[in-house]
Amino acid sequence: MNLNKIISVSFKSDLERFFKEDDLERNFYYINSLPDEIVECKIIFKSETTVAGMPFFLECFKYLGGIIDEEETLLELEGKRIFKTPFAANFTIPFSLALTGERVALNLLQNLSGIAHLTSKFVEKAQKYQISILDTRKTVPGLRSLQKYAVRIGGGCNHRMGQSDLWMIKDNHKQFFGGIKNSLEYFSSMHSFYQPIVLEIHSLNELKEAIDLKVKHVMLDNFSPDLLVEAIKIKAVDMTYEISGGITLDNIDNYLMRGVDAISVGSLTTKTLNADISLKYQRIS
Repeated sequence: MNLNKIISVSFKSDLERFFKEDDLERNFYYINSLPDEIVECKIIFKSETTVAGMPFFLECFKYLGGIIDEEETLLELEGKRIFKTPFAANFTIPFSLALTGERVALNLLQNLSGIAHLTSKFVEKAQKYQISILDTRKTVPGLRSLQKYAVRIGGGCNHRMGQSDLWMIKDNHKQFFGGIKNSLEYFSSMHSFYQPIVLEIHSLNELKEAIDLKVKHVMLDNFSPDLLVEAIKIKAVDMTYEISGGITLDNIDNYLMRGVDAISVGSLTTKTLNADISLKYQRIS
């Protein structure tokens, strides 16, 4: 994996913000007094997870001036499922940089690995039906690109990075513009030739109206499994069905049906448990 393809200029500016938040610059005496002796660091994965964010983990220490000889070996862990725990990966770096970069680096690795692992569990259930698992825009402000990256590492797909990636007509649009037809006319007036429109649907009657209006992409929101069966019966040729709303690992089996093209899961980035990962280091004598 080529690190230069992953770490962008924008992420380096993110690192400036992350480390400023840690507020170390308030105590220059402390920073300058930290010993520079080389330590062996152990990244310890204490629970099963899917590794995501290792390039960003390493970049935290490189941002501080560190040179990590073991970089290529560590990058090979990206996307790997850790089954047998505890599992350790080693690298060496000055103690001062290890201590300064540890929290920011671990926060990123823990969060992104947790997202990737949860995503992979949804993907494993849905793949035999050829249903894509999508994320949403329900991300932590400032971390969207990283969290959506983790979804991709876990085998999921990105729904949209921002509002204008595609036009999504939601219930508030329909309420404001006075229904589906007027909402479609508004977004069609944007004259974005290649930009698709996705219509959020809340009932079979709305779905039938969408079919009459030849809407290609619809999101069936909070449809029960029984209602979903009825929706699939009237699905038009070349139409895509995305379903959403309260779908979890515990109930997703009820929604895995031929005719469903994608399932969007907000909990991938809102209810993920961080992976249990720690960083320990030992002075090299």
